[in-house]
Formats: sequence, structure tokens, C-alpha cells
Amino acid sequence: MGKRWFGLIAAGLLVVGITLPAAPAMAAPTFKVPFPCGQTWSGQTRTNHSPAYAVDFNRTDDLGDPVVASAPGTVDRVTDLGGTSYGKYVRISHAGGYHTYYAHLNGFNVSVGQSVGYGKVIGWVGSTGGSTGPHLHYEQRLNGSDIQVRFNGALALYWGTKNYTSDNGCGSSTGSGTVNTSGTALTVRSGPGTGYAAVGTVADGAQVTIYCQTSGTSVTGTYGTSTIWDRIGTDRFISDAYVYTGHDGYIPNVPRC
Repeated sequence: MGKRWFGLIAAGLLVVGITLPAAPAMAAPTFKVPFPCGQTWSGQTRTNHSPAYAVDFNRTDDLGDPVVASAPGTVDRVTDLGGTSYGKYVRISHAGGYHTYYAHLNGFNVSVGQSVGYGKVIGWVGSTGGSTGPHLHYEQRLNGSDIQVRFNGALALYWGTKNYTSDNGCGSSTGSGTVNTSGTALTVRSGPGTGYAAVGTVADGAQVTIYCQTSGTSVTGTYGTSTIWDRIGTDRFISDAYVYTGHDGYIPNVPRC
């Protein structure tokens, strides 16, 4: 009798196991291009890449350009492998078993356990580890397995090279500064350099909103010599050498133009 009841119970459990519906998989986070809003980067995929679905990102003079979190999550690795493999890399844990990897970085801007959101600068483009030149090696993984990369739900190009324009953190990353020219109005240019047309002036002491920063003509001003130019409006640039921002160099979290 005991064996009979045991057999009936086991059979019932088997039937239940077969008929119970599978738990629904969690939707993937909305991943975005891992660079500040408005930037366009060339992303390359190739069959001999390791892992296969990783994307290598490049643009002109990209060494030191900021890399941002491609989706909200928690930083769970900030690692330096020296001159091998990923070199300096960051890993972010996202909901549903997803992770993103950012490798060959020049430096870190986050720590383990830190929560990050769209547009958060996590590090800077470099050429550390097994890299042969500056670029960002980017991956998306699910439960540890390499998966094909998607941005805003759209599949990246496999295989080949494609330009991707970022909408990551748009409208949420601006800086501010105070013009300091010791009394003289500061010339506003139509582009990032003294060779661009003058399109107006900004008064000494004026507060300005900085929408993005870029490299241009070297200028010596109140705060030393700098090649950084600040975009303060559409086709309106001023030299950062005359602007007090509280930062020596590029402003963290403000995008590069």
C-alpha cells in the first residue's frame, strides 16, 4: 500500500510539473548607446571578435572621451586586469539577469555598489589591456551569456560597421559657469575656435549654461591655456579658458559635442 501511494504521488507531481505554465521572462532593460546625448560613434561587429556579439566603438580623437551607463543598474565590478584582456573595465548589473561590460577604459568614475542611471559617466575611453588602439569594447550579457546588442530595442548591425547616435541622458546633463574676463566682453563664436565667425558677446560675470564641450583652438585666458570650448547655445561657443566651472578640464557628466 505504501508503495502504491508513493507511486500515485510521484505521478501527480510529474503531471503538475508538465502542466504548470513557465514563469514569464523579465523584459530586457532599454539599453542605449553608451555615450553622452547627441554623440555619433562608429560601432563595429565582426565574426572573429571575442565574445562574438561585442561591439567596438570608435570616433576621431576618442582617447579620454566619457563613457556612460547604457541603462540604470548597479556597478558590480571595477577591475584592472593590467596589460591583458579587458584591461580596465566596468560591469553593471541590470534587472532580469542582464549585465553590460565596458572595457579598455582609460580610467574609472564609479565604484562597486554604486547605483547609476542613464547618462552617468562611468569612465573614459582608453587602450588598456589587450587593445591595439583607443576604443570602447561593449557587451550585453544575459545570465552570463553573450547576447546580440540592442539599442532602444533595435538590433545592432551584425556583421559590419554602422554609425550610432546616442539619445542617452538627453536633456539631463548640462553644466554651468561664470564668465571671467576682468571687465571685457567675451566673444561668442559660431564654432569651437578663434577662426570661426563672431556671433555675439557675453558680458564679464555672466552666468552661462553649458550644453556640451569639445576641443578646438588653444586659447590663453583667465584660467590658463585651454583647448576646451563650451557650447552655450545653437552654434554659440566660448573658450573655457575664460569660464569658471569649478573643474580643471572637462566637466563631469556634461557631454562632448
